[in-house]
Amino acid sequence: MIPRHLANTLIRAAKQYPIVTVTGPRQSGKTTLARAAFNKHEYVSLENPDERTFAAEDPRGFLARFRGPVIFDEAQRVPSLFSYLQEVVDNEDRAGRFVLTGSQNFLLLNAINQSLAGRTSVLHLLPLTYGEVIGRKPLSADAIGRDARKSTEIHVDPFQVMHRGFYPRIHDKKLDAQDWLRNYTQTYLERDVREIVNVGDIEAFGRFLRLCAGRCGQLLNVSGLGADCGISSVTARRWLSILETSFIVFLLRPHHRNFSKRLVKSPKLYFFDTGLLCYLLRIRSPEDLRTHAQRGSVFESFVISETAKHRYNRGVEPYLYFWRDSTGNEVDLILDWKDRLLPVEIKSGETVADDFFKGLEYWCGLEKEQSGQPALVYGGDVSYKRHGMNVYSWRDWV
Repeated sequence: MIPRHLANTLIRAAKQYPIVTVTGPRQSGKTTLARAAFNKHEYVSLENPDERTFAAEDPRGFLARFRGPVIFDEAQRVPSLFSYLQEVVDNEDRAGRFVLTGSQNFLLLNAINQSLAGRTSVLHLLPLTYGEVIGRKPLSADAIGRDARKSTEIHVDPFQVMHRGFYPRIHDKKLDAQDWLRNYTQTYLERDVREIVNVGDIEAFGRFLRLCAGRCGQLLNVSGLGADCGISSVTARRWLSILETSFIVFLLRPHHRNFSKRLVKSPKLYFFDTGLLCYLLRIRSPEDLRTHAQRGSVFESFVISETAKHRYNRGVEPYLYFWRDSTGNEVDLILDWKDRLLPVEIKSGETVADDFFKGLEYWCGLEKEQSGQPALVYGGDVSYKRHGMNVYSWRDWV
């Protein structure tokens, strides 16, 4: 298996909580990680009809089988079991007693909030980071925005990296990415969406998913999105919530500061995996991506999702934002990190131009006291300083 950066966080959490829950999108490697990190635990998949029936019909008898620690895979399949897990850990508060995994975040967290609040550490395993793909340690949290890590590998084409995406099975099994993503999308639509919520028109939902891809990196207008799909704004909001809880998309919220100008209040829409994003946009090759009209938004999605994944792998909330005022001044990414706000501009170009720094310079003129060292992430190979700011090659940031 490909070593995962979440492993240390997962093991540390199991030493502190009686239950550890690992959730994330389907096929992100949750089962593989849990079994590798806890190879002495018993393992039970609740996808197995026999195990699922036993757990649902006789939960006390089911749990009495296990004297030592155990992994319950796809735990959301038996939500009634969670109340009995609460009973067990309340009677025997032993760290690392149960490890739960599940792909349907909405169903899993709903069951946790009802029965296991305060008794479990909830961790999110997303698709691979670029660092995990190449076997590199993650950038130190304290180094973000301060020091640029210097890449030692030879030139890597960022468009090839983004087009392939980061689902583990594609890399582990050397699969054709577009073929695997086609099957993944079909499975997601036909299985997960129907199980999470009753979507009557799967074809319309698939169209909605592609329309979301077309709006990646843009301010979200839910009413307009619904109108283009032929559904109500209420339905559009519900479907968008499904995509969020499935870890397909995420919303980057605006950072609100009173800088005497009206600020934009709408969030921006991004995708966690750029391979899936490219598939939905029908970008069929890295060469097509290089010249595609949405090249910049795909690159933005890549950098921001990688930043979010690094935070999740440390077991902390991302606290990522963007900033934009009504006159068009904008910073692509704001990291709310410890005692500072780190402004980050993201450009897919492989050559840095002076106008890349315009948004950062404007921000720094307004936010002088709490602003960290501004950073520019671009599509080139070399990291250095320019205009007193850190310029990061995409490889050195992600």
